[in-house]
Amino acid sequence: MAKQTYSISDLANELDITTRTIRFYEEQGMLSPVRRGQERIYSPKDRVALKLILRGKRIGFSLAECKTLIELYDPKAGNQNQLNIMLQMITERRQHLAQQLLDIQQMQLELDTAEERCLTALKTTLERKTAKAERS
Repeated sequence: MAKQTYSISDLANELDITTRTIRFYEEQGMLSPVRRGQERIYSPKDRVALKLILRGKRIGFSLAECKTLIELYDPKAGNQNQLNIMLQMITERRQHLAQQLLDIQQMQLELDTAEERCLTALKTTLERKTAKAERS
């Protein structure tokens, strides 16, 4: 049975990304297609790596984190090390997002306070102008 391979356009169409995106990940050393002249031939491992990159990006992993996960890909060992590292990354990402959420909530409170002060100052200024106009 022949081993399944993919062209750059096959992967781009399947994953709804541009060929330029695929070439970028190749330039970053995250994909390693075989070359046949100008043609790039991607293996099932490249396809899995690309899917990992895209999934990682969706959940906020950096390219370096995605690269680490790709390097740990080892289906013969059941990907146990890769899965354990990914669980650690997920935990760290959740903690980071929780902190960001707290930071955003704090910023919203500060914006509310600043808005309230501005509105109060504008009201005071308007009342002074109205009182001054009435005295004139």
